[in-house]
Amino acid sequence: MKNISRRDFLGKGAMLAGTTYPAMLALGLLKSAPAHAFNLEGNGNGKKVIILGAGLAGMTCAYELTKLGYQCKIIEARQRTGGRCWSIRNGTTNTETDKTTATANFDNGLYFNAGPSRIPHHHQLTLHYCKELGVPIQVYNNVNENTYYYAEGKGLLSNKKIRTREVHNDVRGYMTEMLAKNMDHGNLDTALTKEDAQKVIEYLMAEGGLDVDKLYKASARRGYIESPGAGNKPGKIANPHKLADIIQSGLMDPDFYNVAEYTYELQGTMFQAVGGMDQIAKALEKKVATMLTMGAEVKNITNVPEGVKIVYKDAQGEHAINGDICICTLPLPVLSNVNHNFSSDVSRAIDFIGYMKTGKIGLQFKRRFWEEDESIFGGITHTNNDLTQIFYPSYDYLDKKGILIGYYNFNEKAERVGNLNYVDREKLALEKGRMIHPQYDKEFERSFSVSWHKTRYSMGGWAVYSNDTRKDHYPALLKPDANVYFAGEHLTYLNAWMAGAFESARSVVAALHGRVTETRVTYPETGTKG
Repeated sequence: MKNISRRDFLGKGAMLAGTTYPAMLALGLLKSAPAHAFNLEGNGNGKKVIILGAGLAGMTCAYELTKLGYQCKIIEARQRTGGRCWSIRNGTTNTETDKTTATANFDNGLYFNAGPSRIPHHHQLTLHYCKELGVPIQVYNNVNENTYYYAEGKGLLSNKKIRTREVHNDVRGYMTEMLAKNMDHGNLDTALTKEDAQKVIEYLMAEGGLDVDKLYKASARRGYIESPGAGNKPGKIANPHKLADIIQSGLMDPDFYNVAEYTYELQGTMFQAVGGMDQIAKALEKKVATMLTMGAEVKNITNVPEGVKIVYKDAQGEHAINGDICICTLPLPVLSNVNHNFSSDVSRAIDFIGYMKTGKIGLQFKRRFWEEDESIFGGITHTNNDLTQIFYPSYDYLDKKGILIGYYNFNEKAERVGNLNYVDREKLALEKGRMIHPQYDKEFERSFSVSWHKTRYSMGGWAVYSNDTRKDHYPALLKPDANVYFAGEHLTYLNAWMAGAFESARSVVAALHGRVTETRVTYPETGTKG
């Protein structure tokens, strides 16, 4: 048998499977995800479960319950599955509460993820379902030091695009220089011995790129203004930005605190579904297709002595159905407008738990100028204006065309931009974006924007808890209200992540099945019992 190198094997694996995932598994480079084997004992014996919402949580509940012998019916208000796991493509439509229906007009084959776009490597349950459902994944480049910081303001570095690596390395260098000098002079009140302190100083010198005199000077870490090359081309390094200029230009303001490599969920390696995150929802949909009732808006949820009664409205009018148990996965801002007879504790929780205001816009360009002109392959540019973030795609590198996420904003910025009409949102994205990428003017073709807090049947990006709501209201939704269970990312500590939907679905299925079969079920991942 002919020997094959690891590199060749990965390449052939990618060609055969559409991703390097199977090859990486075979080589032991990526841990398989069987950690979430869900082997529950007993049988549901045909018990009827009505599931409200065909997002990831709802479809996962139906998928797992069907394996256990339950009859499931899923009621979904939209004409599509996936909920917030949604990729925008040519022909995609969306209706916001204060606007007419918009239709995307992208080129065929182009897309952007309006909802989740990243899978952390430690979200093993998400990876498990990708594997079990046959959804190929690929690496997502979340951290890219070649992107930009852009701060509008009046400082010397304001209104200029500054490479992320320049800011990171300059700030790190100056901070470690100050700390090293203070330690060297014994100015820090520590219990370290002289030898221990010297080890810390040596670490700081390495971390900050300090010279032998413990001074920060620019190095190749922050990039070149003239690249090194053949012959007499050693490369030229620019002087570092002054710390005072960085501060006074706003580049150390809270808008730029999100250093992705420090955030647990954003640390490498990250993944994405090949062809768009909606491929995960579509794979689940295939498993539960016969259980779906689409275009059906839930109007009433009523606990009755023998089970539950659900009233929904579709194009033909109102319909009432009965079941033994209900699993409600509706986002809480949507559920708050549904009639029900829940307990007062549950009603208060539904009304008091807030959701993130957030929005995205996809901008289609004639060519991928960010790659061709600026060598940006994936990653995020950060701003202090209403754009907040520009996301560069981590797929189809060096293709002819591409879609940037022209803004991804939150809270007041998202509310302000969301109040604009579609044309003015596009105008804002182009006006602010061309300050960083002047190529916008020549290369832009079309856009599509989504304001999640205005999108029907979502009314927010994800659940946001304060200490009080987590303590006082969250627990009320973790247990069933009579015959109604609640599931979704809002019922986890993984808010905003697909893993939250999957983990919550698993937890509810275990609890429900334990109740029906009168067995004490241990949920494998958390040890919780139902």
